[in-house]
Amino acid sequence: MDLKTTLTIIAVGLLIFLAHLFAAFFRSKKIPDVLLLIFIGLILGPFTGLIDQEFFGEIGSVFAQITLVIILFEGGTGLRHNVLRSAIKGTASLTIVSFVVSTLLTGSLALLIFDFDPLRSFMLGAFLGGTASAIIIPMVNSLSMNEGSKTILVLESAVSDVLCIVVGLTLFEAYKLGGLNFGDMMISIFTGFLFSGLVGLVAGLMWSFLLNEIRNLQNSIFTTPAFVFIVYGISELLGFSGAISALVFGITLANTDLIPLPLLKKYTRHIPRSFNDTERIFFAEVVFLLKTFFFVYIGISIVLTDYFSIFMGIVMSVLLFMARIPVVRISVSSSLPLEDRVVMAFMVPKGLAAAVLASLPVQFGMPKGELIQNITYSAVLFSIVFNSLLFWAYSSYDQVKWFYGFFLAKRR
Repeated sequence: MDLKTTLTIIAVGLLIFLAHLFAAFFRSKKIPDVLLLIFIGLILGPFTGLIDQEFFGEIGSVFAQITLVIILFEGGTGLRHNVLRSAIKGTASLTIVSFVVSTLLTGSLALLIFDFDPLRSFMLGAFLGGTASAIIIPMVNSLSMNEGSKTILVLESAVSDVLCIVVGLTLFEAYKLGGLNFGDMMISIFTGFLFSGLVGLVAGLMWSFLLNEIRNLQNSIFTTPAFVFIVYGISELLGFSGAISALVFGITLANTDLIPLPLLKKYTRHIPRSFNDTERIFFAEVVFLLKTFFFVYIGISIVLTDYFSIFMGIVMSVLLFMARIPVVRISVSSSLPLEDRVVMAFMVPKGLAAAVLASLPVQFGMPKGELIQNITYSAVLFSIVFNSLLFWAYSSYDQVKWFYGFFLAKRR
């Protein structure tokens, strides 16, 4: 075995070990572990030149697709019907207003500054419209917040990720369909996503009936992600969206208890199953590993010599943090504690969904797709940096609470 291969294997082991270490470090220092992972990528890539994006070749784009599929699927498995209902009732206002304002703000900026058509501009806006649950959930869990306020932020991050993915992919598919009039295009997009969801629904129902039999096989825990990839591939081959199919597949498996069993027993002896605790832990570990390597990959992929993209990422991040204050004031009930609303006003980090989606224009060969990716990666990096600094400042300085509180306090 040559030295380079040996060092690569050691590096992979160290990275996984450090990722767990960073997670523990975050809990004590309140610094997001993904921020440290991106910095490792920056050190390995732009700072030292040890690894560049070209080193990964086609593997990089395949890895991005795999990450997208697994994240969507695992995210779908967490969307229980009662959670969805609760999200609609308790967080609809904040989620929708924040997503729409973020998308329109960044999309309009792209439309004004870049030579983009509206589809590409607002596609970029949609990529940056959500918030990162991987960052927000550990943060809010470490704070002494009202349980209702915590739930709003957690559910917003989950639902906005779905909005980010669905709207971003819709605009991406619309761009790929180019040349159609608006009516035909919307019909094509609607039917495409309808059938994509149908593929995921049918696959989820089928797998829920097979799951108990599959568990009797030896070493069968990897069969579910393998089937997710098959569902994704079949949907793509049929001309639909494999990503949406993977999401609906996960949602279906999470809600098998909605199937009426008395009616079902008339037709079959098989009972639909959902995941057990072991399988949920396994998928969470898979997502953790993918998240670890993907954020390092983002750090490696950030082009520090593209000063314009870096600058635009900073500008967009600053605008999104500024816009969040009136969004929270408008959409969040003043009955919630002011301190909780202050936290909500700076919880807008961008994360994995934005980063993965940003790789799609490059893979498709979209004009200026690399610029869209570089700006998104930059916005992800700096939004996490700003969020981390504000989180630390909120915990350390009363002036931060006063500043945000001045704008959020209910006027008499």
